[in-house]
Amino acid sequence: MEKSSGYAGCELWVDLARKTVTKHSLRKDLRGCIGGAGYAVRCLLEHQPARLDPLHPESLLLFATGPLTDFRVPGGGSLEICCTSPLTGAWGESRMGCDAGITLRKAGVDVLVVTGSAAEPCVLFLDDGKLSFLSGAALLGKTTLEKERLVAEMVGDPSLLVLSIGPAGENLVRFASVMHRHRAAGRIGVGAVMGSKKLLALAVRGTGTVSLADPEAFRETTRRVHEKVLQHPMAKEFRRAGTMGGYAWSDASGDLPTKNWRSNSWGKGEAIFRHFMEENLVASKGCYRGCTLQCGRRVAVASGPFATPEHDGGEYESVAAFTAFVTNENVDAAVHASWLCNELGVDTISAGGAAAFLMECAERGVPLPEDAQSLGLSWGNGAALAPLVRKIVFREGVGDLVADGVRAAAERLGRPEVLTWAVTGKGLEGPAHDPRGGKVLALTYGTNPRGMCHIHPVEAKAWDGDKLDFGLRRFGLPDPEEISPWEERGKGMAARLLQDAGMLPEVLCTCKFYMYAGVTLDDYAAMLAAATGWNVSGEELLETGERVFTLQRLFNRREGFTAGDDALHPRVRAIPEFGRYADDPRCAVSEYEEMLREYYAARGWNAETGVPESETLRRLSLFPDLVGS
Repeated sequence: MEKSSGYAGCELWVDLARKTVTKHSLRKDLRGCIGGAGYAVRCLLEHQPARLDPLHPESLLLFATGPLTDFRVPGGGSLEICCTSPLTGAWGESRMGCDAGITLRKAGVDVLVVTGSAAEPCVLFLDDGKLSFLSGAALLGKTTLEKERLVAEMVGDPSLLVLSIGPAGENLVRFASVMHRHRAAGRIGVGAVMGSKKLLALAVRGTGTVSLADPEAFRETTRRVHEKVLQHPMAKEFRRAGTMGGYAWSDASGDLPTKNWRSNSWGKGEAIFRHFMEENLVASKGCYRGCTLQCGRRVAVASGPFATPEHDGGEYESVAAFTAFVTNENVDAAVHASWLCNELGVDTISAGGAAAFLMECAERGVPLPEDAQSLGLSWGNGAALAPLVRKIVFREGVGDLVADGVRAAAERLGRPEVLTWAVTGKGLEGPAHDPRGGKVLALTYGTNPRGMCHIHPVEAKAWDGDKLDFGLRRFGLPDPEEISPWEERGKGMAARLLQDAGMLPEVLCTCKFYMYAGVTLDDYAAMLAAATGWNVSGEELLETGERVFTLQRLFNRREGFTAGDDALHPRVRAIPEFGRYADDPRCAVSEYEEMLREYYAARGWNAETGVPESETLRRLSLFPDLVGS
């Protein structure tokens, strides 16, 4: 194996059908794509046929790391799991925060590529570069934590790092997650792809090291950036409340999708947050060894009908999905439903979106499967949430209706009006941030390669709505203090810069929240240079982000997506029906088509088709024969 400083030097291919293992050296053009989602999209474009069913045995599932996947790096505990999404048919990536990526590199592997489908349920065990195929028969039907325990017992190592799917993945729920101790790789259905391959768990043990170009510079640079993070005001807030710290502000600023997106505010934010902090929060913790921010939460429900054991949870998106999405004021019920999603391996945001969709169907008299009525699918009924999650996971009745996603459910119901309240983008259910409170988010929702996603590659409303610049003003990003969140025109270039910069944690495999706490592109460049020996700058990294974003765009085009798929759902553009901003015309996204034209121009994409122009491809060293454009 050829090795480069900063990398373990191995791309490991596993064919589950044939039980073969093949080791390859890493790509020659590492600097152009670096790792993580950048490496993965290259691999999928080159090795997976166009428009292959994501659940086909020959589809690829990649576990990808980067040169900054290292516990000493601020945010270095990240793993990217990538595939074609079975929920959307588009580019799919999902980040997991834990020690898995670090351990994979210690085991001598940078990128693990899984193809084929096993004849019987199986477990992969990678032990310092040696891979074994173990039987997974005893794991069938078990929860994710039960699977982790059983695999550790199977190997005889209680500290073994194990990634697993729950029953949702086994049952091919198209928004099933991959889990590690209630840390999720969620949203786009990586758990369903893993389940289609009959791969129930991946266990990794690694004791090796990855060589660095300049170990002393690496130690000094990472130490400096850690100190910078600790001194940032956001670090204290992340430790205090985690992502839930933004719940009340999101409600107040028009950033909280409520009642299936019929409003962008609720008026309950302060009360929800107060209950969470006083009754559910147990402690803060990092999701990987070496985390400075410690934004993870240990939460529980002590007693009552929603009694829930202490676990990693209580994230903003999950709580919002099971409160504001469905107007449920019982935070204990939301925490319990989120815990159950993690135990059974299903995405919390899509599950909450499915619940909201079904409640609106029930409200409007749309005929649903017989068991829907017994669940009590009505607005505000927190008691319906956990039973619905179980029905989704086990594909029972009304749960089976939405187990392939809200868009598919609306199409199955066969009534045109139902699509008007099936809020998705490219088939991905909308998350808990609303572009009516910060208009640049409208652009990033519409053009995001993986669909209506707030964080991959960027939470854009943090710029015009929350006034963060991520250190990008020197690269041309306007001062957010001078920008109105309600303004629509003139945000195309800002959206491009935010997306390109936000792509960097995806390819370096670091936690994006560190950008909120002061880590800049120049900091990433300094750490990357010390690891690899490359003379790299923030400007070069920004171009790398653009290159990877463009590759993901070209991947989607190859899979059949067009400019029409950049549309924003009409309900997300509409003036809110109720709440603090009811009837406020500033909230309407009324000039989205003009915003999109500005954005295409800023990217160097064709104004009509949204396809990257030849000059753009040449500038980024991308060629039509390589990317299938």
